Amino acid sequence: MARNRSHRTRHIARNDSVVVIGLGRFGRALALELVDEDTEVLGIDENAELVQQLSGALTHVVRADSTKEDVLRQLAVHEFNRAVVAIGTDLEASILTASLLVSFGIQDVWAKAISEPHGRILTQLGVHHVVYPEHDMGQRVAHLVRGRMLDYIEFEDDFAMAKTNPPADVIGKRLGDSAIRTRYGLTVVAIKRPGEGFTYATADTIVRADDTIIVAGRTRQTERFSELQ
Repeated sequence: MARNRSHRTRHIARNDSVVVIGLGRFGRALALELVDEDTEVLGIDENAELVQQLSGALTHVVRADSTKEDVLRQLAVHEFNRAVVAIGTDLEASILTASLLVSFGIQDVWAKAISEPHGRILTQLGVHHVVYPEHDMGQRVAHLVRGRMLDYIEFEDDFAMAKTNPPADVIGKRLGDSAIRTRYGLTVVAIKRPGEGFTYATADTIVRADDTIIVAGRTRQTERFSELQ
């Protein structure tokens, strides 16, 4: 098997490929979603059971110690343009692995952090994107629980998008006449009729009571708007 590892991983080490290191819940879900989107994935984990479970589901999956530079080079990890460190509670392994990926000069390195100190260290190492899955999901669910929005995404710099139902004071009006942007500081990006898909909203779009809309704007204004129903 060792003789075939380098050959197979070299074969998939292309611009549209991703290496995912750490195949716990987060790494597994990420890797499977990437494959579902037609992205070739090399999965790496030390746990033989996890590797076995994903055998055949990913483009290639290998049991290996990601903290060893020679091991990663044998797997051609240094040839990838995108890599994700999805290692969970083993902070030492997470940090050592991320450090190696950065030293390889990989263009886009993503890493999961389980705490703010962990995230700071990853950033100091040169990791391009640090994510906090549990924290971010907790925030997102909190917004959904507190308001009446149907879905919610928060971006950097106090900006968010929300899927919600339109408030009563805009129903039956053209978006151009509703003054949503003036009154609420938001833009209606898209609208969905029952039984149809989302379409881009225009000034001539008339809002109906059973519509679903997507609005974008400052986080707090987006939250307040969703509470108007």
